[in-house]
Amino acid sequence: MTIKSLLLTYFKNHQSASFQFGNGINCILGKNGKGKTNLLDAVYYLSFTKSGVGCQDRLAVTHHASAFTIYGKYESQTIAIQFQKGRAKSLKIDGKEPERLSDVIGKVPLVMVLPDDTGMINEGSDERRKFFDGAISQFDQAYLQWLLNYKKLLKQRNSLLKQEGGCLDFQLLAAYDDQLIPLARRISERRRALKEIFLPFLQKNYRELHEGKEVPDLNFKTQITEEFESLFKANVRRDQAVQRTLLGSHQDDFEFLLNGEPIKHFGSQGQQKTFIIALKLATYDFLREQTQKKPLLLLDDIFDKLDESRIQLLAALLVNRERFGQIFITDAHQDRSKSLFEGERDIKFINIV
Repeated sequence: MTIKSLLLTYFKNHQSASFQFGNGINCILGKNGKGKTNLLDAVYYLSFTKSGVGCQDRLAVTHHASAFTIYGKYESQTIAIQFQKGRAKSLKIDGKEPERLSDVIGKVPLVMVLPDDTGMINEGSDERRKFFDGAISQFDQAYLQWLLNYKKLLKQRNSLLKQEGGCLDFQLLAAYDDQLIPLARRISERRRALKEIFLPFLQKNYRELHEGKEVPDLNFKTQITEEFESLFKANVRRDQAVQRTLLGSHQDDFEFLLNGEPIKHFGSQGQQKTFIIALKLATYDFLREQTQKKPLLLLDDIFDKLDESRIQLLAALLVNRERFGQIFITDAHQDRSKSLFEGERDIKFINIV
């Protein structure tokens, strides 16, 4: 799956811009602040209907404008997203509006690597859950709907727990719980199964980026055991006291390990960076196997925090046209990207000035 062209109107600092892309590696070159990352974020929007860098829709509208439009022409379809302040975001696939915005997820599988992705290691469990949920959702629509339904029910349950006066509607609470409990089981079981399938991809990619004997691992942590239902129902008074649901799949976590130790505490900056890149490339390989499509691969300033040996190893991987499809790489150092890729086949350099 490749994107042929992109048209942006009032999206961040691109008031009116169009881009044509090659089928292989697209190097987006230009000084910092010119909109290289914003271009990648627009491509991400077309796959997920939201920003990949955590930007709110209203803040993605060019200053003094009231709406933005992103239009992407792919090899076999078109996808357009429009957001206007004060209105619901709209999506069109081949000119037609789908029933739900989430229907576009999985149409164009995509993996993006950002400079601050190491925060996934050092921050709370929410970021790690989102990452793996995003991977599964790109090929499993049923799982995506489980997640959406679970989040909706969890929000409703938490709202009920926050009602003033201490008078809890136990009948309504039981109705929520009867739906939440089986969803929590399905979601956590799917995540546990993912860990076993995903780990070999992670270990393979880490070996390709690091020539030492370090071994990455994943540890899946969950409260969802055989006794979960009874524990969940017995915890109502504690939930009511803190006004939120304490148990469930929204507490699941993936612990990142290197040589059996948490990389969060014992990994160097270089090890953490290598782990994250290996994690993202593993996601690419995993999605390619699951979807039988080559996902888009977006790499934002990927070379800036890598030493020269890792840069060379990564560049050698990326030029493998049998493994990778369309790639987007941003770089503020034009000479670096040209020295790495010039002369390779299917290379296009795009200058943003």
